[in-house]
Amino acid sequence: MALQLSSACNLALSHRKTKQVRAVASDDFVKVRSKEDNVVKLGGSDLKLTKLGIGAWSWGDTSYWNNFEWDDRKMKACKNAFDASIDSGITWFDTAEVYGSRFSFGAINSETLLGRFIKERKKKYPEDEIAVATKFAALPWRLGRQSVLAALKDSLSRLELDSVELYQLHWPGIWGNEGTCSLAYINVFLLTIRLLRYIDGLGDAVEQGLVKAVGVSNYSEKRLREAYKQLQKRGIPLASNQVNYSLIYRIPEENGVKATCDELGISLIAYSPIAQGVLTGKYTPQNIPTGPRGNIYTAEFLTELQPLLNRIKEIGQNYNKTPTQVALNWLIAQDNVIPIPGAKNAEQAKEFGGALGWSLTSDEVNELRELASKSKPVIGFPVEKL
Repeated sequence: MALQLSSACNLALSHRKTKQVRAVASDDFVKVRSKEDNVVKLGGSDLKLTKLGIGAWSWGDTSYWNNFEWDDRKMKACKNAFDASIDSGITWFDTAEVYGSRFSFGAINSETLLGRFIKERKKKYPEDEIAVATKFAALPWRLGRQSVLAALKDSLSRLELDSVELYQLHWPGIWGNEGTCSLAYINVFLLTIRLLRYIDGLGDAVEQGLVKAVGVSNYSEKRLREAYKQLQKRGIPLASNQVNYSLIYRIPEENGVKATCDELGISLIAYSPIAQGVLTGKYTPQNIPTGPRGNIYTAEFLTELQPLLNRIKEIGQNYNKTPTQVALNWLIAQDNVIPIPGAKNAEQAKEFGGALGWSLTSDEVNELRELASKSKPVIGFPVEKL
């Protein structure tokens, strides 16, 4: 998810880890699949996650989401989304220290909410396995590898956990991957000072048992290769790179990021995989998104997008799937891509679960890409190009 700049049937026992199969129902058929079919290894790490996660950017946020308001009703809806996700077979959640924080003008920290939801769930179902991914904010005044560990421990405190499955650098530090900054001093001597050893901080977190895997977010190809090599020296895999990626934002295919992830065995985690709701088909030129999203997904843009949205709907009807599920499956079908749509209520979470357990054909994947290429690309997160 960017900086603040975001089917499965309800069998009573389906969420329990002792359950090895899950029935997936549609209107006209039922098939049984193994739980392992929907699990993937994260990059070169030993961590296994479901092929689709849930993004928690909107939880507690009032600067971009929730129409700038937060109340008990919205918090209850997020809790229902959390439970419905697990019941639908989606068992990992992506958050960040800045989501919902005062720093980003939020109402309540997303990590705090997620930790609370996990605690409540565990009381009822202690055997549930729930994975958490969170992120370090590379703020300019954070100096040294210890800043990574300090921030992680603060995140763990908010989450009320001893460790998390995945810890990521939310965006590149302004001093670079290794945190080197060249400063000129007396007699024009150039001193290279190690300031922000963020990548080393990630390695320290692994070695101290605070995380199972580490990753980055919004990293360009160059920065990605540097981070990979730096961790490789310590025998630690760079497990993931989380970037903006969807049918209508395919910059990772064009700037070498996806190819580099595939080459190095780094999982690509796709935030905004349904383009902040635009690919669901619920928005039209006459009904554009509210808030800041309306400045990105304008009436003109949505008019250009209609042929793609219509084709997504047609393909979905062939599989008895919604446009949302088709858009998410487009990413899953490419392998090495894990989408993390944001769920604000139980209905959305259940729908996301329907993107698992089936696959578009390669012809359909290519056809949708070709149709999408006829629309203007949306604006992305600027640091991707650094």
